[in-house]
Amino acid sequence: MNYKIAVLPGDGIGPEVVREGTLVLSQVVVLYGFGVEFEEGLVGGASIDAHGKPLIESVLKLAKESDAVLLGAMGGPKWDGLDYSIRPERALLALRQELGIFANLRPVKLFSALASASTLRHEVVEGTDLLVVRELTGGIYFGQPKGITRLPDGTERGVNTEVYTTPEIERIAHVAFEAARKRRKKVTSVDKANVLEATELWRKVVTRVHKEGGHGDVALEHMLVDNCAMQLIRDPKQFDVIVTTNMFGDILSDEAAMLTGSIGMLPSASLGGKVGMYEPVHGSAPDIVGKDMANPLRRS
Repeated sequence: MNYKIAVLPGDGIGPEVVREGTLVLSQVVVLYGFGVEFEEGLVGGASIDAHGKPLIESVLKLAKESDAVLLGAMGGPKWDGLDYSIRPERALLALRQELGIFANLRPVKLFSALASASTLRHEVVEGTDLLVVRELTGGIYFGQPKGITRLPDGTERGVNTEVYTTPEIERIAHVAFEAARKRRKKVTSVDKANVLEATELWRKVVTRVHKEGGHGDVALEHMLVDNCAMQLIRDPKQFDVIVTTNMFGDILSDEAAMLTGSIGMLPSASLGGKVGMYEPVHGSAPDIVGKDMANPLRRS
């Protein structure tokens, strides 16, 4: 069987990491006897430099017609001054929305050899092994209305809207419970239900899915996002699966990355649509680009 992989190296350290990733995948192909066809496309800042926009139609078409997408990283200081609507990260949001990938899975596991890289004490981080399940296509990043408007007095007002519907919450909750069933059977649902009505609904729906969705063998707890941020630093080993909203998942998963020593140690899978998107790292690391530091084997 042959598979078509859309390879989108992106910016910064992305092309270096993806180059090594495709080499690894090529060896897997040899070991397990299937075929892979790689086809590259430009996204993010690289696409802006070449085409004036972060994602062009032909690359989106390539992603949609592939069996999977391998994505490097996007963005960097070079493009920070661009209008918000055409910054490199807009390509990432567009890919998620167009591919219908609503569930982002980011495993956070500390490898003993890298324990000293974490800024926390060894006894705090040792044994950390958790999974962040982040809702990916709803919430404040996609809610309407949004934008910046000028007021009559000459000042400006920025608006973003946190919106979730029952089906959006149900489907991500099912993903989290099924993931926990294959791990240590505990889900921590993170919200801000004490002040945000959208996440009050989140808590209500997650509770119902747990009760009525056949997930009784998995333990469920609810935690406010500010407390979760603190608990990740205080005692990360208490967590198994964390399920949360788009924005909270974005923030907490980066915080959790530092438990492992570097955001570069966190891969992810974005699933739920016909085509999955896989990222070997997060962050474009412009400070080490071109220094051949992405692959530790090459450095040794």
